[in-house]
Amino acid sequence: MMKLNHQRIVVKVGTSTLTHENGRTNLQSIDRLARVLSAVHNRGYEVILVSSGAIAVGANKLRMPERPKELRYKQAAAAVGQCEVMFLYDRFFGDYDQTVAQILLNAEDIREEQKKENLSNTFNSLLEMGVIPIVNENDSVSYKEIESEERLFGDNDMLSAVVAVLTGAEKLVIFSDIDGFYDRDPRLYANATLLSRIDAITEETYALAGGAGSRRGTGGMRTKLQAASLVTAQGIDAVVTNGQRPEALYDIIEGKSCGTLFAGRRQ
Repeated sequence: MMKLNHQRIVVKVGTSTLTHENGRTNLQSIDRLARVLSAVHNRGYEVILVSSGAIAVGANKLRMPERPKELRYKQAAAAVGQCEVMFLYDRFFGDYDQTVAQILLNAEDIREEQKKENLSNTFNSLLEMGVIPIVNENDSVSYKEIESEERLFGDNDMLSAVVAVLTGAEKLVIFSDIDGFYDRDPRLYANATLLSRIDAITEETYALAGGAGSRRGTGGMRTKLQAASLVTAQGIDAVVTNGQRPEALYDIIEGKSCGTLFAGRRQ
């Protein structure tokens, strides 16, 4: 079992947290996220943010009527969106006296041992200097992560899990568009029950996950289960909760029940 840094947290936000239903950038949501992460950082925690949203934000910036479907337009939107997303993060985190850095990843950066070691060193150096790294997959050049059915990262849920393992974080917090993991889809069933803790992810758990997520993103609960499965095997706790209330992170670091906890397997 790997050694974990008990003051290190990876937080993942999706497109549905960063944008409104109409596709426009949700400035209020980004501001609240920056405020909460800055407050947690000021408590002495090292925070890494894994952020989706480049394609959606870029499409809005380019005045596209909908999320592009053709690869070259997705990559163009991502290139524009990466600039815009980092501009917004730099602006809002700066309001709370925080310095941020951008790290763009491809699958090869994780698979190749030398690149992985260099990447780990970069994370550690930034965190030692009090910087909040902001991570995204490099959609503007990596066609595999946009188009492939076998993509490694999958809407950044798996990317956030890989980053958590790579950096030895104690917790992975995935902000979703619902309150956590339910026994059935709460958008379809009024009597769906939120499961507050899951100690083992089984085939039955995956069967409850359903299909895709919101129309603005590409991930669903299944990719969150895959991410949780990866990190819990390394002893890392994963929490899935609603990104519309980033203040939930305060409860999470204090050990209070929030959303769904996938308990890391300790040895």
